Amino acid sequence: MKILIQKFGGTSVKNEESRLAAEKHIEHAVSLGYKVIVVVSAIGRMGDPYATDSLLNLIDGERSYLDLRERDMLLSVGETISTAVFTNQLKKNGINAVGLTGQSAGIRTNEDYGQAKVIRVDTATINEQFKTKDVAVVAGFQGVSDNGHVTTIGRGGSDTTAALLGAAFKAESIDIFTDVSGMMTADPRLVENAQFLQVVSYNEVSNMAHEGAKVIDPRAVEIAQQAGIPVRIRSTYETVTDVGTLITHSENRNIPQRLVTGIAHVSHLVQFTIETNEKLQESLFNLLAQSGFSLDFINIFPGKIVFTLPQQISERAKQLLDEHNVIFTTHENCAKVAIVGAGITGVPGVTAKIVTAMAKLNIAIYQSADSYTTIWILIEEKNLKLALNELHEVFLQIN
Repeated sequence: MKILIQKFGGTSVKNEESRLAAEKHIEHAVSLGYKVIVVVSAIGRMGDPYATDSLLNLIDGERSYLDLRERDMLLSVGETISTAVFTNQLKKNGINAVGLTGQSAGIRTNEDYGQAKVIRVDTATINEQFKTKDVAVVAGFQGVSDNGHVTTIGRGGSDTTAALLGAAFKAESIDIFTDVSGMMTADPRLVENAQFLQVVSYNEVSNMAHEGAKVIDPRAVEIAQQAGIPVRIRSTYETVTDVGTLITHSENRNIPQRLVTGIAHVSHLVQFTIETNEKLQESLFNLLAQSGFSLDFINIFPGKIVFTLPQQISERAKQLLDEHNVIFTTHENCAKVAIVGAGITGVPGVTAKIVTAMAKLNIAIYQSADSYTTIWILIEEKNLKLALNELHEVFLQIN
């Protein structure tokens, strides 16, 4: 039995026109002899009635009085509705399909509500359905604990659901359908000359996704990499033969040798600077961790630590630090830019090019860090578009 995973995001199931565009890809896969597991996200985005953020607003968002278990009961509904609506359409149009919740599809999790970890995938139900059905439509983002409680597996969870099912069923491919044609070298909304990437490695895509590229959840990439299953980023609205961007092993001969693969970014950050001593550093990190803050872009110096937090949770962090008499300063409205590429490893002069590019535009760098494949800088958000275009020109422009 040949199995293909097709995941359709919120914009791909937002209305009948979008769902019909998605349907043609399913029909094509079935015509090629595949059994297809279709994973769907909640319908639409913020403002659409059943989108995850819209459901969250029904309970006052982060100020909700519901506990996390009760909140998961609500948030899982968006994908359940999407599954029923999409399955109804497929059946109406003659496709032999069945709709399944995360629970009935065998997604078993722990009870870490809101970010539940998948413990196992029970393949029995879908395998049984495939004896008489061609397509199983599965609600993404959700699962069930061994105690029978509905859980959600975090933002980007539908990508993760698709990857987990791909690994469990040893699928030939995991196709992630969205409203763009594939991976780009930078965000095309900000970088005019952003280029299409035909083939990229798992590691490169995972790094770009971690650093703000929204096209796929990094957890899904890591799961697919461990299972050795190729992933394709495709457009719902392109033809069925347009294969988009292929994500595969770095040893694949079709991956071109390049210094930089892409430039990603994260906006709306606040930089914190705290004067410390060695004893205070340890207690401070423990305090922030126990209060649920995941720090990013951490630099530790003698007598000082610097880190960033998303703007939406920075006020809560400031309140916590004030309550514990911690003296700090902040730099508001920052953005992190990441230059990503396997070719960076061991190559001298890359950081120098970044510094020169920013100096040319008189853009201050407030922090920097690097790894084998990524170099990060922190700048003021008002300079983001200018910085991205200049760095793209330096590292990625084809003459």
